Amino acid sequence: MKREVEKREVLKRQGHGEYREIIEGDFLAEVTRCNRIMDKHLKALAPVYLGTKFIKLDAENAPFFVTKLAIKMLPCVILFKKGIVVDRLVGFEDLGGKDDFSTRALENILKRKD
Repeated sequence: MKREVEKREVLKRQGHGEYREIIEGDFLAEVTRCNRIMDKHLKALAPVYLGTKFIKLDAENAPFFVTKLAIKMLPCVILFKKGIVVDRLVGFEDLGGKDDFSTRALENILKRKD
């Protein structure tokens, strides 16, 4: 119960639990500033799958690729084979719509997507 209270306090400090207006220039910083859930899972999978290259791109600093790859929601995991986009995971839809998925769940989805 104590951990839950601490978690709620951290989220409040990050701006969760309130409704406020921001300006356009602050949008990407606001939506990417929180803990990046996908990062921790992909970081755990990378050393296990040496035949796969895991890289990340900061959407805020890469407007050309955000447009070119039609990224409209974060997180967005794009799967390439031989330099060609073959599939993508957008948001947490494929992971049950929640951000508390396990690394194993992500691993299984990526395996199914080959």
